[in-house]
Amino acid sequence: MALVVKKPVVMVGMMGAGKSAVGRALASRLGVPFLDSDHEIEAAAAMTVAEVFDRDGEAFFRNREAEVIARLLAMGPSVLSTGGGAYLRADNRALIHETGVAVWLRADLELLWERVRHKSTRPLLHTPDPKGTLRGLYEARVGTYAKAELVVDAHPGYTISDMTDQVIRVLKTRPDVLGARG
Repeated sequence: MALVVKKPVVMVGMMGAGKSAVGRALASRLGVPFLDSDHEIEAAAAMTVAEVFDRDGEAFFRNREAEVIARLLAMGPSVLSTGGGAYLRADNRALIHETGVAVWLRADLELLWERVRHKSTRPLLHTPDPKGTLRGLYEARVGTYAKAELVVDAHPGYTISDMTDQVIRVLKTRPDVLGARG
């Protein structure tokens, strides 16, 4: 049975949850464009997210991020991966809920740490105690991520394909988002 995506599917969650990797696989499987708000910001700024943070600060970055998310959501059915902090902003959440559906890739702190601890591309973790920083971000954000309409739990043994299967299973509970072609 062929599936049709009726509105944007927005991947939200912590850094390291798999938003980009799973989002890319999901878009491919569903035959819709894959969009990544961080990638779009980097392309527009001609620098990395970390460089934008360093040069212009987090507030500037978050404002540009909101503009990019609004533009990408307006493009119609797609899979959109957002940066870990994007869903924390109330206007981003409202727009995502109005135009698409938020899917929280929920991963526990240890799994997230295992995935991000060797990456230098996470500007918020450029601290003397990156795991402590990650823990603080996790604890501060989890209540907001819980506002997502759909939740998919990540497990250490899951492959990207396994997670994609789980996201599709959960999306099928929302016929306004994902339905049969016909």
